[in-house]
Amino acid sequence: GSMLARCVLIVALALAVPALPALAQSQAAYNAAACAALKKADAELNAVYAAILKKNADDKNFIDKLKTAQRAWVAFRDAEMAARYPAKDKWEYGSAFDLCWCNGLAALTQQRAEQLKPWRDGIPEGDVCVGSYPVR
Repeated sequence: GSMLARCVLIVALALAVPALPALAQSQAAYNAAACAALKKADAELNAVYAAILKKNADDKNFIDKLKTAQRAWVAFRDAEMAARYPAKDKWEYGSAFDLCWCNGLAALTQQRAEQLKPWRDGIPEGDVCVGSYPVR
């Protein structure tokens, strides 16, 4: 290439180097925010689950079956994340791994909270498939 192109490249590289620590700091901030969102999703799931257990405390059969379903969901969640990120060394996935891991877990956790909410909140009257959901 021309001398001008080489000079432009050298200047661009020189300008990029100081940005690397800032990039690492912002990645750490993104990771932390994603993992904070996971904690929030997990707290919501636990609150919904606890409310259902309390609301149905007198129905041992239902509680036993719900607990079995929840244990199966936890096993599924863990297996799903292991399949998504199977490497023994998480660093194979780069500096965004914590962000990706926490976002993936948070999404599964939010989905499970939504699946449980009908037992807490009830469903509209008229559903012929109401099963054990309470009717509003």
